[in-house]
Amino acid sequence: MSQARSVYHFNSVIVREPSHSVVNGLRADDRGNPTYEGVKAEHDAYIAAMRDAGVEVTVLPALEAFPDSIFVEDPALVFPEGAILLRPGALSRVGETAEITPTLRDMFETVLDLPSPGFADGGDVLTTPKSVMIGLSARTDKVGAEALSACIAKLGRKAEIVATPEGVLHFKTDCSLLDDESVLSTARLARSGVFKDFKQIIIPEGEEPAANALRVNDVVMVGSDFPRTIEMLDKLGYKVVPLKTTQIGKIDAGLSCMSLRWYRNGR
Repeated sequence: MSQARSVYHFNSVIVREPSHSVVNGLRADDRGNPTYEGVKAEHDAYIAAMRDAGVEVTVLPALEAFPDSIFVEDPALVFPEGAILLRPGALSRVGETAEITPTLRDMFETVLDLPSPGFADGGDVLTTPKSVMIGLSARTDKVGAEALSACIAKLGRKAEIVATPEGVLHFKTDCSLLDDESVLSTARLARSGVFKDFKQIIIPEGEEPAANALRVNDVVMVGSDFPRTIEMLDKLGYKVVPLKTTQIGKIDAGLSCMSLRWYRNGR
C-alpha cells in the first residue's frame, strides 16, 4: 500500500442486497422487527452515498437462507494486499463465508482462510494507519483473534488485539476512524485506553450508536438519527453525509457492516 494513501481512501466496495428474511436478523436487544422495505431503502441510500463518494460498487444478490448476509463486513476482511475469509461467531452466519468466497477469489490475487478453530467477525476489526485493531467480543474469541493477527501479518500489516467493553456486540459498534489521527468513540470505549495514541472525539451521551460512522474518501457517513453527533462533526470541519440507520439498527447493525471496502490498484 502506498504510504501516501489513507486507510480510508477507497475506490471499490462490495455490498449485498438485503433478503426478505432480513426481518429475522439477529439482535441482542429486541426493539421490534425491521421491515424489508425499510432496510432496502436504507441500503439503496447507502449504495448511492458510496457512488457519490467516488467508489465503484459491486452489488451481490440477496441470500434468503442468511437473514444477516446484508452485513458483508463480518464474514471477510479486505485490504489492497488481499482478502481474509473469516469464521463468524454466530452459528447462523458461518455459511455466509462460503457464499462470498467466489467473489473475493475473483477480485483478489491473495485470499487467506482463517484457520480453525477460532472465530472472528469483521465488525470487530478497525483498520487505522498505526495498526489493524482486533477487538475481542462475543463474536471474536482469543483463538480467532490470534489466528487473524497471523493472517494480517502475512499481508504485511501489523495487528493489535484489544478488548471490547462488556455488553458491546462488536468493537466497531463503539468506534470508527475519522482521519489519520482521530477516532470517534463512545465514552465507555475511550475509558479503556485503547485509543491513547489518537485524538478521541467522544460521542454525545445518548447517541452511542452514532459511533459506528464510516469515513470514505472525503466524507464521513453518520446515522441521521443522531443530530448532536452530526452537529459536532460538522463544527470540527468534517464533511458529514447523514444516512438513515433506523431499520438496520433494529438488528444490531450500523454503517460499516454493510460493505467491504478497499483501494483496488489498477482499477
